[in-house]
Amino acid sequence: FETFVVGPRNNFAFATAKAVAKSPGTAYNPVFLYSDVGLGKTHLLHAIANAMRETNPQIRITYTNVEDFTAELIQSIESNNVAQFRQKHKSADVLLIDDIQFLAGKERSQEELFHIFNTLFQSKRQIVVTSDRPPKDLVHLEKRLKSRFGAGVVVDVQTPDIETRMAIVRKELLQKHAGITLPEDVVRALAERLDSNVRELKG
Repeated sequence: FETFVVGPRNNFAFATAKAVAKSPGTAYNPVFLYSDVGLGKTHLLHAIANAMRETNPQIRITYTNVEDFTAELIQSIESNNVAQFRQKHKSADVLLIDDIQFLAGKERSQEELFHIFNTLFQSKRQIVVTSDRPPKDLVHLEKRLKSRFGAGVVVDVQTPDIETRMAIVRKELLQKHAGITLPEDVVRALAERLDSNVRELKG
């Protein structure tokens, strides 16, 4: 959380993520974070996991993206170990899934995730999902899954304003390039020209 630059357009996402890390499975569950690429969704997922581990080293956190989830499921089907796959995910205290939009069209993966989701949710364990669009706009995804995703807190991680983008440039210089400074007009020029993707701005 310390390396995430907070501004007026992403402060709700930041506050929600911090609240989840502090009290998993209580106030905000599930949490669905969405935005265009490169605006900090994955950063917040990792921040949640790190903060939870600091508070409770024994907590069982499963972090995955859809590509890895699907690959692991296929491998478990091929090796006749689907029960083990299910048990691994259903025994998590916290489930963090990145890029849920890539679940589109993967019927078996959707089915497995639906049952895992229900098990965790009913036992009040935390679920956080990220996507590049809100639940209602996810195509080729089962209605029951979209309904589950939309039933919790849906948070739009918006593009940072220019002041926040300038702060991001300064913080990146401080953290990764200590000793290097840029004139204020150069910092502003970068922030003005790279206005839609924090990852590109840092690059």
